[in-house]
Amino acid sequence: MAKDEKEQDPEYKARSVALRLLARREHSRYELSLKLRQRQIDGGIIDAVLDDYEREGWLDDHRFADVYARQRMDSGYGPLKILAELQQRGVKHSPECLAIASEDDWCRSAIRMREKRFGLGCVDNNLSEKLRQARFLNRRGFSASHVEQALEARDPDHHE
Repeated sequence: MAKDEKEQDPEYKARSVALRLLARREHSRYELSLKLRQRQIDGGIIDAVLDDYEREGWLDDHRFADVYARQRMDSGYGPLKILAELQQRGVKHSPECLAIASEDDWCRSAIRMREKRFGLGCVDNNLSEKLRQARFLNRRGFSASHVEQALEARDPDHHE
């Protein structure tokens, strides 16, 4: 098959585009399907190609979810945000790395994010500042209990 004929073959195009995308980073099946549909590739061809890639182990939603969740955890995001983002990407299960993270791990992460952004000063007497910091942590996907513990955290070197 000549090069021009290969480029015109929709299955060849689907396979090559999907492989190029997977070579850059992990994708969920849903993400890859959307990107292929944006290139006007037929849904039946997309499903066949993605089924083949799953059988080969090149496409794996569990692996994608784990890699994605770990990256977001390392970036200081909480479990609620990470799970919501995974759902948006078509992943319907919770990755193992989220399941093994304890409540203490999430609280420490929330405290780190608060310290990085605002410091660990006392906000008990400043309602507007306390609410501002709480909203920031909520937007990052931390639960109410994580936020509450983060707002109670104090700098050990700071004396009131």
